[in-house]
Amino acid sequence: MTDDNKTSDKEDLQFAVLATDTVLFAVYEDKLQTLLIDVHTPPHYTDIAGFPGGLIDPTETAEDSARRHLEEKGGMNPDHTHLEQLYTFSGVNRDPRGRVVSVAYLALAPPTKLTVADDGRSFWKPVADIGKLAYDHNKILDTAVDRLQAKLTYTNITKTLLPEKFTLTQLQDTYEEILGRQLDKRNFRRKIKKKLSLEETGEKKTDGPHRPAMLYRFTNNEIRTIELL
Repeated sequence: MTDDNKTSDKEDLQFAVLATDTVLFAVYEDKLQTLLIDVHTPPHYTDIAGFPGGLIDPTETAEDSARRHLEEKGGMNPDHTHLEQLYTFSGVNRDPRGRVVSVAYLALAPPTKLTVADDGRSFWKPVADIGKLAYDHNKILDTAVDRLQAKLTYTNITKTLLPEKFTLTQLQDTYEEILGRQLDKRNFRRKIKKKLSLEETGEKKTDGPHRPAMLYRFTNNEIRTIELL
């Protein structure tokens, strides 16, 4: 006969461990790219890539863990990124080594702040060229792309992907690369000038045979909700 109300001894309980994984995006060399690291956990994974991440230490928060792994494994200074929690991935068999729940983060950085790890384990790769990743990281990637595309349409989060000074062409190219579609130039510029809090810097950029283009900057540093696209 069993006692349904009896509490199991602590040593009889089994827990999942918590980890973080961070998808860091940047528009670099005119392509949406993400930071990957080499994953080598034989016999499960060899010669495959994944996102920078790892277990959460008992003394740190999930965000602290994401920032630490991004710097230690990815080689990126987290202070140069916009970081927000993405989703919790808790598939029972997502990690062949054991029961691991991952709190995933979305990070964004401008092209002027991109770095890699000194040990050569991390690298940037265009999202369109990514094949099979370790663990469930393809699912995490798809979720991160969906989140970024959605936030472009109702926030000014694009500011975290651009250098301090940029042309309107650079701004539109960033939107088009991430959304995967072309935008009407006249309509786009009319909307962004009205809703993105931009100002002219008084400087111009010369790019090849084209006439110099005015450089702009954002006047508001906060990420806020807007109706843009």
